[in-house]
Amino acid sequence: MRLLGCVLLAVLLTACQGGKEREDPQMNMQRAGERAEEILDGTMAAIRPPVTWSYGNPSDTACSTGLNEPSGTTTVFRSRNITTVVSEQRRDELLKQVRQYWEQQGARGFTVHSGKGMPRMRARTADGFAVILQVGSIGNVFIEAGAGCVADSAMTYPAGTPGLPGGPDEPDLRPREHSPHWSVTGVPR
Repeated sequence: MRLLGCVLLAVLLTACQGGKEREDPQMNMQRAGERAEEILDGTMAAIRPPVTWSYGNPSDTACSTGLNEPSGTTTVFRSRNITTVVSEQRRDELLKQVRQYWEQQGARGFTVHSGKGMPRMRARTADGFAVILQVGSIGNVFIEAGAGCVADSAMTYPAGTPGLPGGPDEPDLRPREHSPHWSVTGVPR
């Protein structure tokens, strides 16, 4: 499921960028990673009552010219896994809170799929970043932010990022923390 989310993000970024580099030539992988972290930090802080979360796997995928030739650019994204159990009855509320925050930050072009059990929402920020909230098959919620085809550069990551020194080997995907608000079942929708 996580891989599907990554593929969807890559497709969204490529489609929105039209296979071209970003208009901002100053945006490199490091700055894109930092900006994605800012978007995710703001999103997590906007959820009320607060939820617990962990860092998801970061990803970077080289962009090509369409002929399998490197273009000197890379698609970068970062993610957060919500480790609070969000009951099915509370998912719409979570999506509404996140959408409201993203709209306040200038995001537009929302697509929402409210499929039973596994809803997802996508949009694009004013500065061209794709943002995605998706519910996985086990009820796990993850939020992603990324930019397509930014200039190649070295990157740093926050402490605790999975797969990197000081971080866990694998991301924490299974929600375990219970909340009197988010985990409650049997509430009217």
